[in-house]
Amino acid sequence: MTDRQLAHATFHVMGDSVVPAFWTDYFDVKPDTAITKGEPFITPSGRISRTPGRVRLWGFGSKPFVHSDALEPHLRYLTDRLNLTRPGLRELLEREGVKARFWCYWDNATGDRVPDVPDDIRAMMEFLGGVVEIDEYRW
Repeated sequence: MTDRQLAHATFHVMGDSVVPAFWTDYFDVKPDTAITKGEPFITPSGRISRTPGRVRLWGFGSKPFVHSDALEPHLRYLTDRLNLTRPGLRELLEREGVKARFWCYWDNATGDRVPDVPDDIRAMMEFLGGVVEIDEYRW
């Protein structure tokens, strides 16, 4: 692994009815990202945004906790830490009218790396009505 991680993942809950404090309590973790539409928010650099949020979003990422250039350990960490297989999560997402996703960072400067998203993680996200998105970067 290089000094700069070549992969990491974030779990997002997003939609017009997202109340970040609710999801913070539900998952029992402090989010990396909490945006309420129309209000300033903390940017990834730790500064207050210059413009109000345009979306409602809650997100928690693996980057500080998992040191791997493969996606699977990041996705497994988030699945376990947030207990994404808990009963009732799918119904809660539907009732709240929000969507879930894994947003994955994938550095592929060499062009020969293939993202490793396990079938059980894809199936879990499909069951939740969510998606796995991979942002692949080739420099």
